[in-house]
Amino acid sequence: MRGHLAFDIAHLLAGSLVLVSFMQIYQDRLYALLNTYALHALVLSASVAWQAFVQDAPHLYLTAAIALIFKAIIIPTALHRIIVRLGIHREIETVVGVGPAMLLGMGLVALSMVVMLRVTAEADPLAREDLAFALSVVLLGLLMMVTRRNAVSQVVGFMSLENGLILAASGARGMPLVVEISIAFSVLIAFIVIGLFLFRIRERFDSVDLSALNVSRGDAP
Repeated sequence: MRGHLAFDIAHLLAGSLVLVSFMQIYQDRLYALLNTYALHALVLSASVAWQAFVQDAPHLYLTAAIALIFKAIIIPTALHRIIVRLGIHREIETVVGVGPAMLLGMGLVALSMVVMLRVTAEADPLAREDLAFALSVVLLGLLMMVTRRNAVSQVVGFMSLENGLILAASGARGMPLVVEISIAFSVLIAFIVIGLFLFRIRERFDSVDLSALNVSRGDAP
């Protein structure tokens, strides 16, 4: 019974991460998007902590703590301050509407389930379904990057994609601790670089809408 309960809770948390990814795609304001991303990271932290308990892998608790501190608290707070300094309190411009994006997202989740469950047919049941959820989170993060024009929202899409990679890594037993730490610090460094990049875009084009880059290059009509 304890094994079934552990199995169900692990899938509940991983499925919740997919649900919050859809919530991010639905958001049309930056503040709401950043708050939803903080929730995304919080659910990831809970999922990794549960995997640490189920797998009896204490090092995963460190991964969960890193996700909680950096991804659920520090990064959303820093992004809030960045958008305040950039003065971009407004709606997020999208390439396609929310409805088509949500439908496309559902198609990507279905594709992830079909592909991953077939590829990992002989893997551990707990790991194979978590990997399917993780691939869904990765693809939804890519979808958000593709369908948003605002650079800040694309940063959030990148961070959400990386959350999916952490979910996949925590579900795969035996991942070395050094890999988890290197992932966390590489994301932190990428975030710092992206923050500087946003300020440069704002300073040069007086906007963080990436369509301004096309206008500058003469690609836009």
